[in-house]
Amino acid sequence: MKNKEITLAITGASGAPYALCLLEQLVKKEFTVHLLVSSAAKVVLATEVDEQWPSNPEKAQSFLQERFNAKPEQIVVPGKNDWFSPVASGSAAPKTMVVCPCSMGTLASIAMGLSDNLIERAADVVIKEKGKLIMVPREMPFSAIHLENMLKLAKLGVDILPANPGFYHKPETIQDLVEHVTARILDHIGIDNDLVARWGYSGK
Repeated sequence: MKNKEITLAITGASGAPYALCLLEQLVKKEFTVHLLVSSAAKVVLATEVDEQWPSNPEKAQSFLQERFNAKPEQIVVPGKNDWFSPVASGSAAPKTMVVCPCSMGTLASIAMGLSDNLIERAADVVIKEKGKLIMVPREMPFSAIHLENMLKLAKLGVDILPANPGFYHKPETIQDLVEHVTARILDHIGIDNDLVARWGYSGK
């Protein structure tokens, strides 16, 4: 990617390991990541991976810089309603955004264009600026409402990548499954990676 800047939103759906793996890869690839984390996402992080992320944006930024061995200012953590954040404006926001994992509530709000918080507004900006928006829903089963919202977004050019790992790479651990989904997200962003073996090839 020419502009190595991206927005990553983590919401309250199950699937915290996907978000952590994706963030780790983006940092390794030397992207500047504007990280938006919902209140529900922090509950899921604590439940699924036993991580307590600070609520204060500045403390969270320092914590994550150390946690992911990132460079200063490589992970930028704005407040939930920081409307002066670059992601809130079409003139400054990164052209690419991933919502991973994406809750059905967040998906519905983005589909309706509500923009009631920074995650929703950031997604709305990427859509209106005709950038790349990738949503990684994690729900089972999907209701007709969920599917209608996904279809609406897909028709607007949004990439819907459900967190459905494949098995052709013969996964041996949960991390192998997580990396398969992460690899597909990176593919759609346009980032080269060798996290998993490709179909028809042996080895990573």
